[in-house]
This record gives sequence, structure tokens and C-alpha cells, in this order.
Amino acid sequence: MNDASTCAVPKNLPDVLDLAAADRRAVDDLIRRRLASDVVLVNQIGQHIIGGGGKRLRPLLHLLCARAAGYAGQDHIQLAAVIEFIHTATLLHDDVVDESHRRRGREAAHQIWGNAASVLVGDFLYSRSFQLMVELDRLEVMRILADTTNTIAEGEVLQLMQMGNADLRAQDYFRVISDKTACLFAASAQLGGVLAGRSAGDCSSMAEFGLLLGQAFQIADDVLDYRADDSELGKNVGDDLAEGKVTLPLILALERSGGARHDHLRAIIAAGGSRNVADVLEILAETRALEDALQEAERLARQAEERLHVLEPSAERGALAVLARYAVDRSL
Repeated sequence: MNDASTCAVPKNLPDVLDLAAADRRAVDDLIRRRLASDVVLVNQIGQHIIGGGGKRLRPLLHLLCARAAGYAGQDHIQLAAVIEFIHTATLLHDDVVDESHRRRGREAAHQIWGNAASVLVGDFLYSRSFQLMVELDRLEVMRILADTTNTIAEGEVLQLMQMGNADLRAQDYFRVISDKTACLFAASAQLGGVLAGRSAGDCSSMAEFGLLLGQAFQIADDVLDYRADDSELGKNVGDDLAEGKVTLPLILALERSGGARHDHLRAIIAAGGSRNVADVLEILAETRALEDALQEAERLARQAEERLHVLEPSAERGALAVLARYAVDRSL
């Protein structure tokens, strides 16, 4: 394990990636080996989405948490691969449900191979992840990940139920993003403490760190959906609106707009599609909904950093603080 005395504390994401480079390479090698199947289509779709880029933040989070907590073994490599397989399975299923056209700047798998193949390969990745975690033969690890995958599924159903719902409350939005997105960040962080044999209190603080980071990350993504070009998120401005997703920026805009503007925004949300995205962007600007949603993400990221006090100072702990800031500021 590196520590602050022998390795400079990272200042940005490239520094973080360099710090974890050896572990990341080991995870990538394991993913390639365990993704392999005798069924050609499984290999094609799996390679398409796993090889499609992305920084693999959830596995990276786990690797750093394990090392920051003092773990010196190698089981964190296998757990990081498990986490990436679970995440990738959710992406395959998400894209079918959302009818998304792009994923990480590339054509979504279901656009190439069809919905049935994408869903079934997602199921393959779920089952492969559970094979890998069973090999570790640690009941607490299996319990955490089993609970997490169940929560993710509930979050997906909750989001589906709320599509096009202009009456969605902020507390319901936070339930969706916590279940659908942030809970896997929480598990990734918590499992680092579990592997290191940290106390229940330390593991709980690490889980809170991951949950808050995941919430901040999702809110920032929801803001970027109305700001970013294709090169940043791999999708187009207003894709969430087109898919009927009511996110924090829209909730704030609805709360702050009145009269005809409020009614117009409600109608746009209910109708779905992206034909009126220019009108939505105008209302978001008038109400400062994007700026204030991003401030909420920044608040959550600061709270996440505070949870790191249970870890001893090290380069890895510094890297985790960078990840909390990167969740909101993708230019780091």
C-alpha cells in the first residue's frame, strides 16, 4: 500500500488513475478473462459495452477504499471486477428500458443486436458477477452485493414508474438516484473496509462516503444532460427529457416557475420527447435551476469528504477526496 510519506497525494483524476494503475490493469485483465463465453454473441455484446471506454469509477472507488483502509491482499481485484460486471449489466438493461440510442459515445448495444440479446447478456453479466463473488467465499461480501443488486432493481422500477411525472418531489427523486445509482457506489466503498477488516463504524462511514459521492455524481450528470455536448457524456443535450426522466433541475424549475411558464413546462414533461428542449433550457436558465442543482451536488460532495476522517492519511485517502470533487467537477 502506498502512503502519503512515499507517494504524493493526487491533485486531479489523472493522478488518481496513475496511483491505482497497477490494480486497474489487474482488474482489466480479470474482466477480459472472465467475460469470455463459448457463446459468440455474449462476447460481442460484452466487449462492445465493457470495451466502450469510461473511467470505471465504481471499481476504482473500491480499489482505492480497500487500499486506504489498509488492505494488502488481492481479493479487491476480483471484487472490482464483480462491481464492474454488475454496473455493466445495469447499463445494458437501462438502455433497453430507456430506448437510448447512445452509450459512452457509441451506438447502444440494443440498437445493434436488439433488445432480447442485450437483456440476456445483461443477465449473463449478473450471473457471472455472482460466480466471481461466490469464489471469494465471504458471506458479508455476498450479503452486501446481493442487497445492492436488489436495491438497484427496485430503483429501476421506481424510475420507470415516475417517467413523465411532473409532480415528482425532490425526496422521491433522491430515493430513485440513491437506489439506482448511489447504492453501488456505497457498496464499492464499504467493501473496501470489509476486506480490510475495519470496524462496523468505519465501514458504515465508508458506505456513507460512497452514497454521498454517488448522489453528487448523479445530480451532476443530470445537470450536464442540459449542458454537455456529445463528447462529454456520450449523449445529446436533453436526452433525459426525451426519455421522460424528471431530474432535480426540472423539479427546481417547476417549483420556481409560475403561470404559463409552469404550465408549459409541465406539458413538455408529460409529452416527453425533445422537440421543446429549447424552451426547457430557457426556463432552466430563468430559474437558475441548473446552478442550484449543481450547488446541491457540491454540498453532497463536501459531506462525502467529511466521512473520510475514519481513514488514516495516505495518498489513497487523498485520491478518494479527489473523486468526491471530480463527481461534481469533471474538468479535474
